[in-house]
Amino acid sequence: MNSPLTRTERDSLGEITVPEEALYGAQTQRAIENFHFSGEAMPSGFIQALGLIKSACARANGKLGRLPESLAQAIQEAAAEVADGRHYESFPVDRIQTGSGTSTNMNANEVIARLAEQRCGTKIHPNDHVNLGQSSNDVIPSAIHISSTLLAQQQLLPGLQSLERVLGQKVEAFRSIPKTGRTHLMDAMPLTVGQEFSAWHQQVHHAHLNILHHLKALQGLALGGTAVGTGVNVPNGFVDAVMAELHILTGVEFRQKPNTFEAISCQDSALAFSGALSQTAVALSKLAEDLRWLSSGPLCGLNEVRLPALQPGSSIMPGKVNPVMLEAVLMACTEVLGNHTTISMAAKSGNFQLNTMLPLIASKLLNGITLLANSAWSIATKVLPGISTNEAVLQKNLEKNPVLVTALTDLLGYDKAAKIAKKAYETGRPLKAVVLEDTTLDETQVDERFAELTKPSK
Repeated sequence: MNSPLTRTERDSLGEITVPEEALYGAQTQRAIENFHFSGEAMPSGFIQALGLIKSACARANGKLGRLPESLAQAIQEAAAEVADGRHYESFPVDRIQTGSGTSTNMNANEVIARLAEQRCGTKIHPNDHVNLGQSSNDVIPSAIHISSTLLAQQQLLPGLQSLERVLGQKVEAFRSIPKTGRTHLMDAMPLTVGQEFSAWHQQVHHAHLNILHHLKALQGLALGGTAVGTGVNVPNGFVDAVMAELHILTGVEFRQKPNTFEAISCQDSALAFSGALSQTAVALSKLAEDLRWLSSGPLCGLNEVRLPALQPGSSIMPGKVNPVMLEAVLMACTEVLGNHTTISMAAKSGNFQLNTMLPLIASKLLNGITLLANSAWSIATKVLPGISTNEAVLQKNLEKNPVLVTALTDLLGYDKAAKIAKKAYETGRPLKAVVLEDTTLDETQVDERFAELTKPSK
């Protein structure tokens, strides 16, 4: 006998007890009881993408006369609530579940069916009505593409644009400040701080372009392929109608992939996009790691740039301030790189006509987009605006840099220049003073050569 707080639901396996107030039904309850792995539900953006798909399909089925208009309207409105982020608490299925994502697809079908019933007062079946013209096998891959596209457009692209803009401003602000360069972590020829920033700026720019490039492939969907790619139970006009509705709902011109067999059995587009996320993680890691080293010290490190103080750095050492934001970014980027390895392993699990690690790919891909978006915004808004250069340290290091003698090797010869560099290093004297002392070059000649060092070649 049911308790007052439960109800009995039925599916093809029989009866099961469900919490009385739950919007979901029998298949969701079985998944809740079966899957206890991560303790984490599917990402909210993924559930919202399912709502968009169910809404678009309901509208298409209504227009094609496959559903009575009242049912189609009720399903569409209920799915729109899910797409708006409402009822997320009704999607508790663990992200580690059946590899096709069927449990989460049925979770959506059951929730939307119950919400629609409450609207129209007519019995609505999760499979026969909400899932009409669909299969988990084409819905879940499509939801991966849609959710990734929308999240990237809403969060990641604006974050990268902001970071690019601020880096570009720093390139200009620091354009004329010379400093010692480093290769192999050792002193090298000079450049300007602006030139150093320009490398990070260009790297982020390239990552941004690569994200845009691979986003285009995510606009191709598996919808219409249903179970294995043949499109069983999909009538003529359904796919075009669904894509038109998705365009209205999202503003994105999604389309059916040319080969739905590939769209269902493979995850190459998601894998390629994950690769673009990895490139972005590498770019942000390079920026964060370099800034962390350049700001190290302040007494016993490089101390060439100063970062804004964001919070106390130690529970035991008063006055200590650490590059906390850069460390957080490096952890986020490391997780993204780990996600790519996971997605790569999952993408190869396309056995015959279906990839069976779709929920894992979805969760890792969306996690990576969020981490990188927040990393880009954090650097752009909390680190770079308050950064400054320590010109006294930069000038002192540059004057003593023995590698500057490279600018004079065509006048002195390599061997003579090497002796001068060694003497300057051993005595700790400025290189210029040793050159004037040990050669016939005058100060004007030396200054002119040194002044040319940071000018880019034509």
